[in-house]
Amino acid sequence: MSEGVRVAILGATGAVGAELLELLATRSFPVAELKLLASPQSAGKMLNFKGEPLTVEAVTSESFRDIDLVLASAGSAISKAWAQTAVESGAVTIDNSSAFRMDPKVPLVIPEINPQAIATHHGIVANPNCSTILMAMAAYPLHREQPIRRAIVATYQSASGAGARAMTELKTQARSILDGKAPPTEAFPFPLAFNVFPHNSDLSDNGYCQEELKMVYETRKIFGVPDLRMTATCVRVPVLRAHSEAVNLEFDAPFPASRARALLADAPGVTLLEDWQANRFPMPIDAAGQDDVFVGRIRQDLSHPCGLELWLSGDQIRKGAALNAVQIAELLLRERGLRPTAAATENLVRTE
Repeated sequence: MSEGVRVAILGATGAVGAELLELLATRSFPVAELKLLASPQSAGKMLNFKGEPLTVEAVTSESFRDIDLVLASAGSAISKAWAQTAVESGAVTIDNSSAFRMDPKVPLVIPEINPQAIATHHGIVANPNCSTILMAMAAYPLHREQPIRRAIVATYQSASGAGARAMTELKTQARSILDGKAPPTEAFPFPLAFNVFPHNSDLSDNGYCQEELKMVYETRKIFGVPDLRMTATCVRVPVLRAHSEAVNLEFDAPFPASRARALLADAPGVTLLEDWQANRFPMPIDAAGQDDVFVGRIRQDLSHPCGLELWLSGDQIRKGAALNAVQIAELLLRERGLRPTAAATENLVRTE
């Protein structure tokens, strides 16, 4: 790794951190140096990158010295504590937490939708919430054709959205229940195996949980429609990896399902999956480990002449988190006109 970009992964031992490592390797991101950062409890662990063992370090104020790019996926509290330090050290931070998403000075980016927003960054670029990304990938190609008047979304969110510990807990719960034992509940407040419950993020005074409000506010910012009418109901389901969503879109005029199908078939990052004869549409097992968001069951809303229904499944860890972050990093390199060999002497960050 003698040429390229000096990268640090903050939260390297988590589920998204592991995916970031894989994607940097498989997408041939020009990594000159790679630093793995986590909490003191994880310091000393060994992880592999392209067959090379790397030691996880505890994050400190010196961790970002001589780093060009920070991929942060350790939670909002950690990002708030360290992102500015990284920027002051000369690195750009792509943050996967909710810490900066609604900051008007921080671009919130899905590269297939609003790549132009990258140009406004001042050292931090925010990665949207996983449910927002997956929904937006399916809705935006239609919105670009005919502006969405209202969106109603119901999510079916997998354990992966709560991290590696939650995925392990779901497996343990399933075994415990099948063995006639009480399932452990540490990562989740209730058993998730063989069960569903409303998303357990904090409730606001209006009765919506934070996950639902993230979808509303983030979609408005990404689409550039601050008054977009939207509502969401987010639910945890006993799926290990990949979220699904039922999406109802209302337009000002009828939107033929055939036209929507054609647009989504050509949309980047989207795979149309429909077999009406077999009643076969996207499922989490289709999306798990895949880059694309799988969309199908596109049909007219029987209750509204200008309504359209669709169903999607997408990998929460991949496009919903790690892949989108790496795509933002690739976009930064492209838009800033940096050559990999020059990245060691020029910082990615530029304060406008």
